Amino acid sequence: MTIPTRPPVGPAVPGWSVRPTPEAVHLQGRYASLRPLTSASYSELYAALGGEQAAPRWTYLPAEPPRDLPSLWMLMSTRLEADPATFAVVGEDGRVAGTFALCTVDESNGSVELGWVLFGEALARTRAATEAVHLVQSHVFEELGYRRLEWKCDSLNEPSRRAALRFGFTYEGTFRQHRVVKGHNRDSAWFSITDSEWPAIRERQLAWLDPENFDADGVQRTSLRPHGSAR
Repeated sequence: MTIPTRPPVGPAVPGWSVRPTPEAVHLQGRYASLRPLTSASYSELYAALGGEQAAPRWTYLPAEPPRDLPSLWMLMSTRLEADPATFAVVGEDGRVAGTFALCTVDESNGSVELGWVLFGEALARTRAATEAVHLVQSHVFEELGYRRLEWKCDSLNEPSRRAALRFGFTYEGTFRQHRVVKGHNRDSAWFSITDSEWPAIRERQLAWLDPENFDADGVQRTSLRPHGSAR
């Protein structure tokens, strides 16, 4: 009698258990801090992300740019209902200058997405922005024990694609005709970091964030992006 060959399966995950549902918490860094987004932050958030000058930052999000503070209030109140783990990002000047959320949560499999990333002009492309992402990445892997952190964006959103790679995410592929956003097709580029990749990414980020990596004008000495390409 021939014993059937067992089909291959993936590596065992010993001791695995359902992970806790993410919540917005206070996280403190050297250049930035995170706190739960509440209505107390809406005025500063509107100053950073409202008005015509900030409108391009909303291009790829499934929401129109807030035309006034009440519009932002309504939008963010709805966002908090959908994704309670929504953070306010506080920059080096102590003001709220951005937001992002932990969403698409799959506690059973230990997967979560870093989404709705919105940084105002004063925060974008700064060490505070990098540290803010580092803080939430550390929280996901080291405190919540998740196995996978995702980043998704419109495939045409080149700044977001570059940011994902710079923050250590690996490109996985593009979901064609994934969504219809504001009446337009969206092909979604998917990126991820796994828990086995995180320790090396963490060390690279900490080295970049070290004050010794910046000159007196705050300009980086070495790049965070792989292969020494520009920040």
